[in-house]
Amino acid sequence: MTRVELAAAVRDDFDRIFDFLFEHAPESAADRIEAIVQAIDVLQLSPLIGRPAPHGQRELIISTGASGFLALYHYDPLKDTALVLAVRSQRERAYKR
Repeated sequence: MTRVELAAAVRDDFDRIFDFLFEHAPESAADRIEAIVQAIDVLQLSPLIGRPAPHGQRELIISTGASGFLALYHYDPLKDTALVLAVRSQRERAYKR
């Protein structure tokens, strides 16, 4: 089973996303973040599921109802590790780094 790690900066992404979700739907913000985390867990079984992205990275599409999120990650087959580098809304133009 592939090991999934989150880069330290992903915490900032989750904080930003939570703040936005809480502003618009406070009753479901925590559940939406949990859904994103659970979706990222799919990388344990299918680390190459994400679409190819620049610089040898991959992008996992996370659908959560009417909108969705993207998780940018790098899979190292030698270490069998997927390192999640950033998470953003599909409506954002780019990753914050």
